[in-house]
Amino acid sequence: MSVRLEVWGDYALFSRPEFKTERVTYDVMTPSAARGLLEAIFWHPGLRWRIDRIHVLNPIRFDTVRRNEVDSVIRMSKIRTMAEGKGDGGVIYTSESIQQRSSTILRDVRYVIDAHFTMDPRKTSPDDSADKFQSMFMRRAGKGQYFHHPYFGTREFPAEFRLWESDDDPVGFEHGHRDLGYMFYDFDYRNPARPKPLFFRAALDDGVLDVASAEVRS
Repeated sequence: MSVRLEVWGDYALFSRPEFKTERVTYDVMTPSAARGLLEAIFWHPGLRWRIDRIHVLNPIRFDTVRRNEVDSVIRMSKIRTMAEGKGDGGVIYTSESIQQRSSTILRDVRYVIDAHFTMDPRKTSPDDSADKFQSMFMRRAGKGQYFHHPYFGTREFPAEFRLWESDDDPVGFEHGHRDLGYMFYDFDYRNPARPKPLFFRAALDDGVLDVASAEVRS
């Protein structure tokens, strides 16, 4: 069963894994980020979203921002100590822990996601059906409902959404072919203990990223 969803926002960051210290975004939304958007609206353990195409409606524009980040995660023992009133728990972050880093992000993004889903009979009940799941997604998306607010790559960049209800296909922002190089596709979770990253050679043709025909490799 297929769905078509329009998503947009002021900023986006789809991090390229080859950059370690500074965060640099891909030119367009990755398939895994698109899947995450759909799962934020409707998720079920027996349902798996598959991205077919991503239509890029707005021109690709970049911004560079600097922000303060920390180089470590707060320990639960400190939080527990403070919650139990047994002291201040010590210093959570020192000035040395805070680092200023630069990020290259996208601005003014708008996409239309074409996707379908498959069902795992091991995780669904006899009452579940593709029609039922599609109806639930369409109803939730139509009402603007979600389990957690969708976002573009990172939670600080929220995404707005609505069903694409036009009978016409979305029109990409440009004509012609644009090679995007290798892009992160998603993780292979067949071994949950060690998920394997997957990549594919991405390209825009008339502003459309064709994911369904992509040759995925690890």
